[in-house]
Amino acid sequence: MSKVENYTQQAIDIANNNKHGYSQYNRWGNPDYDCSGLVITVVQNTGIPVKTNGATYTGNMYQPFLKSGFKNITSSINLRTGAGLKRGDVLLTPNSHVEIYIGNGKNVGARISERGTIHGKGGDQTGQEIRTHSYYNKPWKYVLRYPESDSSTVDKSITLLAKDVIRGIYGNGNSRKENLYRSVQSEVNNILNKRKLKNNYVTEIAKKVIQGKYGNGENRKNNIYKAVQKEVNRLL
Repeated sequence: MSKVENYTQQAIDIANNNKHGYSQYNRWGNPDYDCSGLVITVVQNTGIPVKTNGATYTGNMYQPFLKSGFKNITSSINLRTGAGLKRGDVLLTPNSHVEIYIGNGKNVGARISERGTIHGKGGDQTGQEIRTHSYYNKPWKYVLRYPESDSSTVDKSITLLAKDVIRGIYGNGNSRKENLYRSVQSEVNNILNKRKLKNNYVTEIAKKVIQGKYGNGENRKNNIYKAVQKEVNRLL
């Protein structure tokens, strides 16, 4: 599992565990978090040293996240709609709020205590103190993305697909992009409609599409193509 997938899934698991609620007084997971405590903790837990580098709250997160390898990709994102976001992107407005985009048009974040205040009883009393919810634009000032492009983090299913591309199975040029997308989307439909699956690398990529890793619409098509073509170039 990649570091990005690791910290994203940690945050989702915390949101789904009512042991953890919202508090700005007890904010490092024993048992509660506030918005920055949650994001800093799960990212630090994966070995990305954001807290070590000085991140302690939304007001000072930006530079430590950059120092730890995150990139500011705000200019490439439509903040109003969320177009261009990828699973694991950190949405930050300093001195205000921070959440993680988890794909399929949703975020995860620590929101508010059961009292509607910055502190309440330990644990999640309402199921809403730390939760997943639809994407919205706070507005966000920064979108931070952790790049994982070296060969050790390449998805094995993408490598197998890239090898078939090199063998010419998916054609060339624009046809290649369309054929790759159709193959993956067909398997997405098979999964969603509970039909017989290929049970190969296309199935694994389709599962990640459903998780939101590659975005939606035309972005999904482009992101799948870019991931595969990047691995084609690495292999060649």
